Parts: sequence; structure tokens; C-alpha cells
Amino acid sequence: MVPVLFTILAFQLAGEAISRALDLPLPGPVAGLVLLLAAMWLRPALAEWLRAAAQGVLAHLSLFFVPAGVGVIAHLSLLREDGVALLLAILGSTVLALVAGALAFTLVARLTGQEDDP
Repeated sequence: MVPVLFTILAFQLAGEAISRALDLPLPGPVAGLVLLLAAMWLRPALAEWLRAAAQGVLAHLSLFFVPAGVGVIAHLSLLREDGVALLLAILGSTVLALVAGALAFTLVARLTGQEDDP
């Protein structure tokens, strides 16, 4: 399992290096993930080799939310002061994202001729 985790971290490091060297507006881990996906697409055996470790990480995904919970507790005073504004911003952006997604879906359905006409 250690070599597999090393491989994943190596792709993250490569993505970080590329992102910084090329001054990309993309976080290094995201660039590394794109590289990893490309490598798995080119060599499907790599995907099989990584599968067990990936499933192990996903099985314990809840552990990655512990730092987020600590951050919330650490900034509790900020939530007390601006909690209502944050809640409204989250709810408003969620509604706008849902509306935009529905409109995009409807537009694509019309453009592709897949919309049912009553």
C-alpha cells in the first residue's frame, strides 16, 4: 500500500510543480489529479493497481472532514457575527446553481431536439 500512496503523492507533487512552474490558475493537486487520470487512461493496469488503496481512502473519507469541523469550532465567533449572512449566501448560491443547472439542461435538451413537446 505504501508504494501506491507514494505514486498518488508523486502525481500530486508533479501537479504542484507544473502548476507553479507554468503559473497556472489551477491548484497543484488538481493538476496532479488530471495527470493521474491521464496516466490511468493510458495504462489501465495503473488504475487496477491503485484501486485497493483508493477504496481504502474512500472508506475512511469521514476522517478528512475532521479539520473542517475544527475550523468551524475555531471560527465560532465569526459564525456568531456573520452567521446569518453566510447562511443567506450559501442558500442563495445553492438556489442560483440549481436554477442555472436546470436552465442549462433545458437549453441543451432543446438544442439537441430531445425535449418532449406537449
